[in-house]
Amino acid sequence: MKVVVVGSKGMLAQDLIPMIAKEHETLSFDKNRLDITDKKSVFDLVGRIEPDLVINCAAYNQVDQAETNREAAFRVNAYGVQQLAIACQEFGSALCHFSTDYVFDGKNTLPYQPYDQPNPISVYGASKRAGEVFVQSILNRYYLIRTSSLYGKGGNNFVYTILRLAKENEVLRVVQDQMMSPTCTVNLAQGVVKLISSGNFGVYHLTDRTAPPATAPPATARPARHSPEAKPTRPPRLSESDGGQVADGHERAGRHEQAGGGISWFEFAKEILKMKGFPNEVEPTTSQEFIRPARRPAYSVLDTTLFTLCSGYEPIPWQESLKRFIDRT
Repeated sequence: MKVVVVGSKGMLAQDLIPMIAKEHETLSFDKNRLDITDKKSVFDLVGRIEPDLVINCAAYNQVDQAETNREAAFRVNAYGVQQLAIACQEFGSALCHFSTDYVFDGKNTLPYQPYDQPNPISVYGASKRAGEVFVQSILNRYYLIRTSSLYGKGGNNFVYTILRLAKENEVLRVVQDQMMSPTCTVNLAQGVVKLISSGNFGVYHLTDRTAPPATAPPATARPARHSPEAKPTRPPRLSESDGGQVADGHERAGRHEQAGGGISWFEFAKEILKMKGFPNEVEPTTSQEFIRPARRPAYSVLDTTLFTLCSGYEPIPWQESLKRFIDRT
C-alpha cells in the first residue's frame, strides 16, 4: 500500500511514520512541503502520487489561543481537512484523520462511545468537529480516530512539563477536576498500523486503558466545568495546556475511576514523579481556582471497545505505558 503522511513533524507522526514505513511504501510531508490549507498544493500532491491512503497528522492544537484566533483554528482543522477529503475523493484515496475528546461536552459519567453525539464547548473542539463532519460527509472510505491527552518524545507534553517543574519546585499543585485517559503516541501509532491494515473503515476511539471498557450507554451527566491550563506559580498548578487537564476532589475522582474509567491529572502527575523517583509533593487543586480562556470537558474518557474489535489492537494500561515512556526518558 502507498501511504502519504502529512504533518510529519508532529509528535504523533514522528512515532507513526517509522512504523508505517516497515509495512508500506511511505511518503511524508511537513508543513513546509505541504500546507493542507493550500488547495492547489493538496490536489497537486494527491493527484501526482495517487496514494492508497493519506494520513493527516496536521492540526491546530492551541486550545486557548483558538478562542481569540478562531479563523486560524478552523482554517487548519476544518478547511484544511476538507481539502484533503475532497482530494482523496477525487483521486480514489482513503483518509485517516485524527480528532479529539474535546468534541464532547464532558457531561457523561461513562466513557464516550464513537457514536455518541458530539457537543464541543470550545472553539478548538468546534474546529475539530467541523473537520470530522467534512470527512464523514465527503468520503465513504475513512478512518476517523479520536484520541486524548497525548504524550510522546516528539513534542512538549504533560510528562515533560511535570519532570521539568519538579526540578524547579518542591511542591506542585495539579488540577483534579477533569477526568481523561492519557495516551502515549507510540501506542496510538501501533493501533493505527493495525487498523489501516484491517480495511475496516469507520469512526473509532483509541487511548491508553484506564479501566475496563464501558458496555452500557452513557449515564446521566453532570454539568461541564471550566478547565485551566498549567501555570507555573508558587507552587505551580498543572493542567491541560502543559499536556494536562483538570478534577474536583479525591472522592469524585475515585467514583469515576470505579464507574467509568479515567484518571485525573493529579493522579497522573503523582505517578510520573513516583516512577521517576522524584520526592516532590503533589497537591490537588481545582479548575475553579484559575480560569482559562477555553472551556474543557470535565469528563472526556473515550471507550475503545470498537477499536479493539475492528483492528485486533488491545490498548495498554496507562501505568504500563507511562513506565515504558519514563524508562526511555
